[in-house]
Amino acid sequence: MIIDKRVSGEIEGEFVLFLIGVRLNRPWKPNWLKVFLAMPLMLKELSRKPELGLLHYRLHFGLRGAMVVQYWRSFELLTDYATNRAQAHLPAWRDFNRAIGTNGDVGIWHETYIVGPGKYESIYVNMPCFGLGAAGSVVESTGKREGAKGRLGL
Repeated sequence: MIIDKRVSGEIEGEFVLFLIGVRLNRPWKPNWLKVFLAMPLMLKELSRKPELGLLHYRLHFGLRGAMVVQYWRSFELLTDYATNRAQAHLPAWRDFNRAIGTNGDVGIWHETYIVGPGKYESIYVNMPCFGLGAAGSVVESTGKREGAKGRLGL
């Protein structure tokens, strides 16, 4: 549903912005397929179990790879998921290291940002709930929220 006004996204308290991606360095080699398919399985698992801490995600695809933008409730929940033997991530990470490791065929990367309350701002116009707004909630961008400085409390 399109929200036909100016809105901002908000999340109560601290949250984590986690960017993770894959780059196909040698796309002609078929060993990338298992790596590429592991992420949808993890996202499905996380979507079925909100108590694990994933608030929202969005997939982005490019010519040589993909990236997932993820919003997490906390760094602790993110690392708990990554290291839990009963969840999908740890076996996928082990499979990657066995099949590819550092041979250069497939690149993987991630960046983690811990975001404190009031240390972010956003604006959405004529958009459905997106990004931060989909991870948390949306509020009208009026009054002090009219400009970026106001949304940041500056």
